[in-house]
Amino acid sequence: MVVEVINTGTELLLGNTLNTHLVFLGQELFPLGLRIARQAAVPDGEAIRDALTEAMGRAEIILVTGGLGPTTDDVTREIVAEMFGMPLREDAAVWEHIRERFARRGLALNERNRRQAQVPGDARVLWNPHGTAPGLYFARGNRHIFLMPGPPRELRPMFRDVVAPILKEIVPGGATFASRRWLVCGMGESGVEAAVGEPLLAIPGLELGYCARPGVVEVRCIGTPEALAKAEAVVTKTLSANLAGEGSDSLEELLVPRLAALGRKLATAESCTGGRLAHKITGVPGASVVFDAGFVTYANAEKTRALGVPAALIAEHGAVSEPVARAMAEGALERTGADFALATTGIAGPDGGTAEKPVGTVYIALAIRGGETRAARHFYPMDRLTFQDMASNAALNMLREALG
Repeated sequence: MVVEVINTGTELLLGNTLNTHLVFLGQELFPLGLRIARQAAVPDGEAIRDALTEAMGRAEIILVTGGLGPTTDDVTREIVAEMFGMPLREDAAVWEHIRERFARRGLALNERNRRQAQVPGDARVLWNPHGTAPGLYFARGNRHIFLMPGPPRELRPMFRDVVAPILKEIVPGGATFASRRWLVCGMGESGVEAAVGEPLLAIPGLELGYCARPGVVEVRCIGTPEALAKAEAVVTKTLSANLAGEGSDSLEELLVPRLAALGRKLATAESCTGGRLAHKITGVPGASVVFDAGFVTYANAEKTRALGVPAALIAEHGAVSEPVARAMAEGALERTGADFALATTGIAGPDGGTAEKPVGTVYIALAIRGGETRAARHFYPMDRLTFQDMASNAALNMLREALG
């Protein structure tokens, strides 16, 4: 069945609000045997009517988000009611839910709030315990239209608890295909494709795709279990040295649980990445079990004071150098109870480079308790944020290699 998503809200098109609905809905629909064929973001108002009319000419399932609130720009329910020729009626249960919610929070009601209790004709109300705007479901022939609130904290539980069960009735049997994702590091997208593209495309019924992010490449395969088993054999054999793992979007999501399983801890000492490496790690649930401490020593004096890097070493080799990167990692290891310490020092730019050390140069070191310190030089001549992401991922990859 063809599925389309319509996200409504002028704030989405102005760039004031990040639209996260497509990612969520795509991930939730896939196990149900459904994939989004098209997505549109439209402003509040009559554009919703046009988008719905177009979608109904192509799709059997249409998911609409936003425009169910109490204010004058929330007109999704009214437009749909008019399109289907259904008068609005007040739903007593919805109105009572709104009244109780406001009373519980000590807020005053007004007539604008009462609008949210208006339900078009015979539409099925989709209960919303996390807000005042109910969702709505319409079945018109072979067309199934779902209206859901815009705030993610309301939409997500509504979809999982109410919409998904309805979709399971509409599409019995669940998925006839599955998806596998492998994260590859230390290789560019074209290099990954050159290594595995031809043998993967030779597998009947397999859909192949790549997604490049700073420092990592995702290989994505969709197909039958048999096709995916063959794809796994190709990927694991051909890319074994660079294969970080499966099913995660980032190296840190793979490394944090791995460190936890090993009972090991990590510390970081950062200069050019400015805390981005520590931020990546602590953004993963469970990081408190494995992350000991992070040092951001941007100034040379702080490298000496906080990490014990000899000032003479910095004077001799420069702050951006392999000896200083090694000393930073070893200093972080000495000052914490960690088993590993990663360090970064480089030139993010756009200024500060030299002929010997141009902008984009970074030294990364990994100190291992009871083992030798490793270090490597990399070159990422990119904008500051991409440079920091690349350097942070290179550091995480160094840790991955050390874990074996």
